[in-house]
Amino acid sequence: MSTTTAESTFRNRLDRARKEMARTNVDALILSLGHDLPYLTGYLAMPLERLTMLVVPRDGEASLIIPRLEAPRVTEMSSVFSLATWNETDDPVALAHKLLGSARTIAVGDQMWSRFLVDLLKFRPDAQYVRSVVVMEALRSRKDATEIAALTAAGAAADRVAAQLHAGEIPLVGRREAQVSAEISARLIAEGHQVVNFAIVAAGENAASPHHHAGDRVIKHGEIVLCDFGGTMNDYCSDITRCVHIGEPPSDIAEAYEVLFTSQAAGVAAGLIGSSCAGVDAASRGVIDAAGYGEWFVHRTGHGIGMEAHEDPYMVAGNETPIAVGHAYSVEPGIYIPGKWGMRLEDIVVASESGPMPVNHANHQLVVLDR
Repeated sequence: MSTTTAESTFRNRLDRARKEMARTNVDALILSLGHDLPYLTGYLAMPLERLTMLVVPRDGEASLIIPRLEAPRVTEMSSVFSLATWNETDDPVALAHKLLGSARTIAVGDQMWSRFLVDLLKFRPDAQYVRSVVVMEALRSRKDATEIAALTAAGAAADRVAAQLHAGEIPLVGRREAQVSAEISARLIAEGHQVVNFAIVAAGENAASPHHHAGDRVIKHGEIVLCDFGGTMNDYCSDITRCVHIGEPPSDIAEAYEVLFTSQAAGVAAGLIGSSCAGVDAASRGVIDAAGYGEWFVHRTGHGIGMEAHEDPYMVAGNETPIAVGHAYSVEPGIYIPGKWGMRLEDIVVASESGPMPVNHANHQLVVLDR
């Protein structure tokens, strides 16, 4: 986006943040590492031992505290925040204390180094500290049209890689999982992603580990291969899981996959405006439970997605948050039989007034390959 458009976007987001601060009785918001910071400023901090911190008083000007050597990386926007640089011999926590003014209730970014919070406590031992999610969840969990367009484009790029997998363009048999993972990663970059966040490739019994790390295991004929991959494209993430089988699948795998297919479709369909996040989980889980595989569905049904691969809202039992327009999340039930095989099927879905809108459309069937 143009500099003018970006400045307007970030100014609007800060205005919304201040309204949330007023609603939740937060006097100041402090953000360091993580994606709350670039959501409000466009600047993604490096995970350094030097403090970078956005200080947002509810009723005052926002300031970005930053090491002087990092300042050239910041796109300055005077109507959004002022820049407060510090030198190597300065105390940046003391500077933060000064910029916080009389704030008593302070919302702290989840990913800020604890060392800086501990130092801040020395200056403000009587302040009340809460998580930044009380302010930021309402902003980031509901995507606007521009964000949805970015998620849709990233999803389409991941779909193209999944289609290449299904077409047999990515050889599997005789290759190590790590080799296939590297090729999927390269194809994500070729399709427009700037960063690969993960590329899980799990063959046979390894697919029973939901977050298996691709290694030296050689893929063989006659087994299922689970591929879960995603990255970041123009600041927004993709995430998709598809399974293929090398040769015709045995009856136990074929029957389980039909259950998985039905479960995933039920979870997608349950994502209606006003229904609960827990309801999506229940819809998918109910199908798997009824088929007798409930013990082997070992994780929640989904997670929110946006600038981060995992963010609010989470599709899990107990989360009664109502689904709202602009919520974007995964629906990814799985069945994992230890020592034998595993399978998962995942799409990203955006909630809309007209119903759930999947951004992934790659073939949902268990595609059979010969190599």
